[in-house]
Amino acid sequence: MGEPVPVSVVALDPVLEAGTVSALSLSPEVCAVVPGEEPRVVVMTVDRFARAELDVLRTVRDTRTRPAVVLVAGELDRGEALHALASGARCLLRRREADAPRLARAVLAAVRGDCTLPPDLLDSLLDHSADGGRSSGGVPAPWAAAGLSDRERSVLRMVADGHGTGEIARCLAYSQRTVTTIVHDITQRFRVRNRAHAVAYALRAGLL
Repeated sequence: MGEPVPVSVVALDPVLEAGTVSALSLSPEVCAVVPGEEPRVVVMTVDRFARAELDVLRTVRDTRTRPAVVLVAGELDRGEALHALASGARCLLRRREADAPRLARAVLAAVRGDCTLPPDLLDSLLDHSADGGRSSGGVPAPWAAAGLSDRERSVLRMVADGHGTGEIARCLAYSQRTVTTIVHDITQRFRVRNRAHAVAYALRAGLL
């Protein structure tokens, strides 16, 4: 057995943090980081993966060492899973499944660069990929409808193709101000830095 993997725990709720630390302490394969040490893995424990949690995940991933992130959530639907993965989470677990052995396995998988998800969630994501992001009957899947509107998707696709604001406005018959507002709304909603980041995020999340 090699050296234990140094891990830190991040949670917005101190009770969730304490429970995760306790579970990790039962596994000899991992250890808590000591002062001055950088974690190789961060275990982030949340109730639901919403905007505040998305911001925390991105902050963790933007640190100098860019540690792998294992996300443990009370509930995770397909849309939340896509956003988490697109933002840098390596492994996803539901809290009810995150006993000490499974949590340790997820940490070790994250260190190896593997991506692990609950089987039913993986099946859901694969079904989404197979049907082009649409649910039965050709209706857009709920997460996709909430992610980008048709208008936003059209604008972002043109941004991805390298078109400027004026070109997009002329092609789609919008004012330049409308195009600017649409792009601004997208960057604010997904907490991305600029147009290029918005395109990269949308592509990784399967929104384009």
